[in-house]
Amino acid sequence: MVGKKSGKALLREEGLERTDNDLEFTTWPQVNMINQKNYYTEYLKRDDQILVFRLQNEENRNRMTREAKDRDRALAQSTRGEFPLPEADVDMEDEAAAEEGSGPAAGEEVLGSKVIVIHPGSQNLRIGLASDALPRTIPMVIARKWKHSESEEVGSDPRPRRIEADDDDDLDPEQLFGPEFASQFSTMSADLKVRMRNNKRRILPNSKDLVVNYNRRTMPDTISEHNDPFRVDWTELPPNPKSAPECICGQAALRIPDDSKPRYKLFWPLRNGWYNERDYSSKTLLYEDIVVIIEDAIKSQLGLRRKKEWAQFGCVFVIPDLYERRYVTDTLEMLLREFGFGRVCFIQESLAATFGAGYSSACIVDIGAQKTSICCVEEGMCIENSRLNLKYGGADATETFIKMLLFDHFPYADVNLRRRYDFMVAEELKQKFCTMNESDISVQLYDFHLRVSGQDTRRYSFKTYDEVILAPMGFFNPSIFDNSEKLIGRRKLIPRSYDLYDSSPNDPVSAAQLAVYQTLAPQTSKTVSTTTTGENANSGFTASTPSRQQPFNLLNRFNENLDTTPRSSVAGSPAPEGGRTPNPGAGYLTPAVGANGAPGPVDPNIEKLALAEERDSILPILPLDAAIFSSITQGARDDERKLRDFLGSIMVIGGGGKVPGLTTFLEERLREMRPQFVKDILVGTPPRELDSQVVVWKGGSVFGKLRGTNDSWIGQMEYDRLGSRLLAYKCMWAW
Repeated sequence: MVGKKSGKALLREEGLERTDNDLEFTTWPQVNMINQKNYYTEYLKRDDQILVFRLQNEENRNRMTREAKDRDRALAQSTRGEFPLPEADVDMEDEAAAEEGSGPAAGEEVLGSKVIVIHPGSQNLRIGLASDALPRTIPMVIARKWKHSESEEVGSDPRPRRIEADDDDDLDPEQLFGPEFASQFSTMSADLKVRMRNNKRRILPNSKDLVVNYNRRTMPDTISEHNDPFRVDWTELPPNPKSAPECICGQAALRIPDDSKPRYKLFWPLRNGWYNERDYSSKTLLYEDIVVIIEDAIKSQLGLRRKKEWAQFGCVFVIPDLYERRYVTDTLEMLLREFGFGRVCFIQESLAATFGAGYSSACIVDIGAQKTSICCVEEGMCIENSRLNLKYGGADATETFIKMLLFDHFPYADVNLRRRYDFMVAEELKQKFCTMNESDISVQLYDFHLRVSGQDTRRYSFKTYDEVILAPMGFFNPSIFDNSEKLIGRRKLIPRSYDLYDSSPNDPVSAAQLAVYQTLAPQTSKTVSTTTTGENANSGFTASTPSRQQPFNLLNRFNENLDTTPRSSVAGSPAPEGGRTPNPGAGYLTPAVGANGAPGPVDPNIEKLALAEERDSILPILPLDAAIFSSITQGARDDERKLRDFLGSIMVIGGGGKVPGLTTFLEERLREMRPQFVKDILVGTPPRELDSQVVVWKGGSVFGKLRGTNDSWIGQMEYDRLGSRLLAYKCMWAW
C-alpha cells in the first residue's frame, strides 16, 4: 500500500514547485525610494559649481602658473642670481612711468593698449584706448540718403517753435512763443532783478529797451569767402549722386550742406538717454545706426581697420546709473556678436566718474546734453536708491537761449535749429556767452559769424542783457524748457524688460526717482497732455490722463514691494495662463472681477505693470537743487554723518555743467534751501584740471586697466553658453 504524499512532493512531481534562478525581471537599474526626512543637495550652492566662477579660478591659476614659470626662467637666466620683481609691481611701475612720459621699454605692451573704452551720449560719443590720456569725441549722429533733409521734412515745425504768422516782424516780442513762455520769462527776469538788488548789484532801469532797440535796427555785414579766415570746410560729395556714400558719420555728417545732392537726413540714435524711437520706424535700423557709428569711430579714430583684430581687444562700456535692462543686454549682444570683441565689461557713469576723479565717495551730478543724472557713490558702489535720471540738459539751455534772444528781437530772426549750420551757431553762442556770474550781467555787445555753404559769410552784431544767465538758470526752473516732444514714441519700437518667471517689469528703479514721480503725479493730467501727442504704443496711455480719485503714491507702493521684487533673467517669456496675469505684449490692463461682479483681489503683477506704465507716462523733470537733495537724502538713509559727507563732496561734471559760475550758483542755492548745512555744503569740479566732459571716460579707462581685481569681464565662450544671465554674476551691482 502506497503511503500518502505531502504537498511539496506533489508540487515537485507535477512541476508546480517555484524555483529561484537568480534572474532579474529587468536590466534597468532600480533606484530605491528617497527618505524625504534626511536628504539634501548642494547643487549650485558653491562657487566652484558655477561656470562663471570656475572659469575665473581657472584663469587665475593659469596666470599664477605662467608668472611662476617666468620667474623661474628669469632666475635661471640671471647671471647675478637676483630674484625678479612680481609682474604686478612691474605693471605698476610701467603705469607710473607712462604717466611721467617715459613709457615702457621697447617691445613691451603698454598697459591698457588692448582695451577700448566707449562712452556713448545723446549728442557725443567718446571713444579711445585705455592707454590714451584723452578720448576722441565724435558727434553721435549719422547722415543717411533721404528724400529730404530734416529741415525740409513735411510737418516738422522750425525750432524753436513760434506761433504761425505771415511775418514775424509784425508780432510783438511777447507773442513770439505764446503767453506761457512770455510769463515765465518775465517772472524769471523779475526774480533776477530782486536777487541782484539784494546782492548790491547795479541795475539799469531801461536795459531791456536798449537791447530791443539795438537788435531791431542792426543789419548784418557781408564778408566774402576769401576774406574769412575761419571759413568752414563743408563735406564734399561726388558730382554723381549715385556714387555718393549711403551714410556718413560723425563731424562730417554735420558738415553736409542742407541742399546737397543727393539729400541727406541726420539721425541721432540716442535721445534723452533713451533709444530714439521717435525718429525711427524700425528697430533694426536703429541698432544698425549705433553699430555703424561706433564701427566707423573705431576704424577712423583708433586706426583699427581690420575687424579680425578686434577679437584681441576688450571693451569697457559705460552705461547710465539708472539704466534699462534691455539697453544693457542689447549692447552686450552687439559688442560680442557684431564687433567680435574678446571680452566686455560694464561700468556705471557715476562710478566711472569717481574712478576718474580719484574719489572714494561723492555725489556725482552729471549734466549732459539731453539728460542729467545724479547718484551718490560710496566706497566704489553706487547707492541704488540715490540714482536719479532727469530728462533735460545743455541742449535745452541752448534752445531756450535762442528763444530768449528771439524774444528780444535777435537780428538773425530766421534761425532754425533743425538746420545744421544754425544748430552749430546756436551751440557756439551758448558756449561763448552764457554765464551764471551775476557780476557779468549788464548790457553787452557781441557778434557772431553765420557761415552757410555756397553763400558769403554774414557778420551779425547783437546786444544781450539777462538772457545769458536766465537760459542756464532753466536747470533750476525746468518748466521753461520745451518738453513737448520728449515722450513721443516712447516704447514704440523697443518694449520694456519683463521677468522670466512672472512676466512682471523688472527694470531697476530707485526711491529717489520714484520721489520725483511722486512730486509730478498731481500734475500728471496737465503734464502728459503737453508732453505727448499720440497714444503710446505699448503703455496704453493716451495724450491726456484722467484725474485720479485716489492719491498717486508710487514711493509707498515701491517700498511695500521692495522685498518681494524678484531679480532674475531679463529674457522675455509668454505670460502664464490666467485671467489676471498681464501679457507683456498687451498695452492695457484688465482688472480682476469676482463672480458677483465685485472687484477681485489685486494681482501683484498687474500692480507692477501699472506702476511701470504710470512711470512711462510722466516725464521726470525736477529743479536741479531739489533733485540733488532728494538723491542725497535717499542715499544717506537717515544717517547724518553720510548726509554731511555727501553734501561736502558734490562734483558737477558733463558738458552742460561747464557754464561759468554754475558750481558757485548751485552751492548758493543749496545753502539757501538748507541753512542748517551751510558749513557742510561744498560743490566742486574734477581735480587736477581734468576736463569735466571726459572724466567719466577717464574713469572707464582706469577701470579697464585693473588686473587681478576686475572680475567683471564677460568672454565669448561664457556668453555662448549662458547668454545675458551672466550679468547677474558679472555686474558689480545688483542686476
